[in-house]
Amino acid sequence: MQKLLVRSFAISLDGYGAGPGQSLENPLGIRGTELMEWFFNTRVWRRMHAQEDGGEAGVDDAVAARGFEGIGAWILGRNMFGPVRGPWPDDGWRGWWGDEPPYHTPVFVLTHHARAPLTMAGGTEFRFVTEGIHAALEQARAAAAGRDVRLGGGVATIRQYRRAGLIDELHLALRPVLLGSGEQLFKDLDLRALGYECASQLAGERATHVFLRRRTDPP
Repeated sequence: MQKLLVRSFAISLDGYGAGPGQSLENPLGIRGTELMEWFFNTRVWRRMHAQEDGGEAGVDDAVAARGFEGIGAWILGRNMFGPVRGPWPDDGWRGWWGDEPPYHTPVFVLTHHARAPLTMAGGTEFRFVTEGIHAALEQARAAAAGRDVRLGGGVATIRQYRRAGLIDELHLALRPVLLGSGEQLFKDLDLRALGYECASQLAGERATHVFLRRRTDPP
């Protein structure tokens, strides 16, 4: 059965999924890179950046690798695509990732401002959706052709889909850091009332991996 999945989404001990002040210099907000240090040390990360040697092959690496398996399309919030705000001034901004992004599938970007699709090397095509989260999910499911859809974030996008009860499973990489401010993932969300439960947890080298799933029966 086709699912909507959150995979490898890092949060701090105090519940932040991004730091404050996202910018070109700080794509994840101030101190936001501390959330992703578990991923930066994996072999998966190095392969994504065409570095065949090095990287660790432990629990963190194995969990990160599973997050890419069976994915036929992605959904991203506009802030995940880039720091540009308001109407697109031109087609100059093409994402954070260079000519070949790591997705290799259609990627549906939520935005209030229309933009023509953007085809990149390696099979990634960014498609910009102005009709909201349900339209993006419908289009992503069709493009995935039976495979799963991965919801890449950011925080606000995950909160919207979770509040709507559309996310089937969430993998959160809990980092032992305190950000103090930024974007709260859990604020004003009653996960139990929304039908989620903790399915499992796994200790990695630099993060504790918590897997949540949506119950099929009433809580």
